[in-house]
Amino acid sequence: MDNLHIFLGATVADAAARPLHWVYDPKKLKRYIKGKKDIAFLKQNKSPFYSIKTGDVSGYNDVGQVMFKTLMSTKKKSDILKNFKRNITRNFGPGSAYWRNLKLRKKYKKIKWKKPMKGPWIHQNILETIQNIKSKKNITGGTKVNESDGYCAALPYYLYNNSDKELKRIIRSVANSKINEKYALAKLKIIDLATNGNKKPVYAFVKKYKNNRYFKEVTINIKKIIKLKNHNHIIVVKKFGKACSYPGTFMGSIHAIINSSSYRSAIIKTISAGGCNCSRANFVGAYFAALKGIKNIPIQWITKTKPAKNIIK
Repeated sequence: MDNLHIFLGATVADAAARPLHWVYDPKKLKRYIKGKKDIAFLKQNKSPFYSIKTGDVSGYNDVGQVMFKTLMSTKKKSDILKNFKRNITRNFGPGSAYWRNLKLRKKYKKIKWKKPMKGPWIHQNILETIQNIKSKKNITGGTKVNESDGYCAALPYYLYNNSDKELKRIIRSVANSKINEKYALAKLKIIDLATNGNKKPVYAFVKKYKNNRYFKEVTINIKKIIKLKNHNHIIVVKKFGKACSYPGTFMGSIHAIINSSSYRSAIIKTISAGGCNCSRANFVGAYFAALKGIKNIPIQWITKTKPAKNIIK
């Protein structure tokens, strides 16, 4: 695997944003970050839904960690997807902290949500994926939501093999819809342009794929963001969606990317917009690591990120 700093960039960004994950109330978010020099890696959890230790990653990046560990432990290329599915079940399925919290979450749905539950949060795509693996479905990804799990699974795999056909298989193994596939692949194409030395990868992507039917919707949405380049980031993210779903999460990420000059400034921007900051941070962090290299990731942030040790090793 080459260019592992790209996956490191996604991992550190996710951990930096995690204590403020899913804060949708702008007044509360303002209160949490007011007067703080650095809003990354808040010591105290402020996510209203779940609480894990600062330095740990959200369920999004954890999908990527499972793929990374699978790649590191699998000798035969033909066994990767099979082993990945097995490891997804082990990491997120019955017996895991994610699965235990699923029961608690069902209980919380019946009452007014008063405080975050302790421990990690399993995503809808992963929940469906585990059920589909158990049912021995050929394509195992979730179909109910269009979120970043597929991209997060595919990012480490892209560093191992960037074949479109193979990447699509990985994406659909956890997120099985055209929208999931299309936006995840677009993210990887933009990261690839950055990796290969293009100075303006987002603009280069639009130029390269503007007449491509597959990416038509993606290029149209990027153009919408480019038109709003000089607008306030928080307002733009709110306009297109602070939640986890595509295309909003993709569009918010693009706005952070084209309005930032460094990894740190882009991630701070991403966190400050609220909502599902972790899904956006996984793309923005990988992008800036690809564009500017490992030295652009703050060393203090790397040392605070628990899974970073395994990637550096």
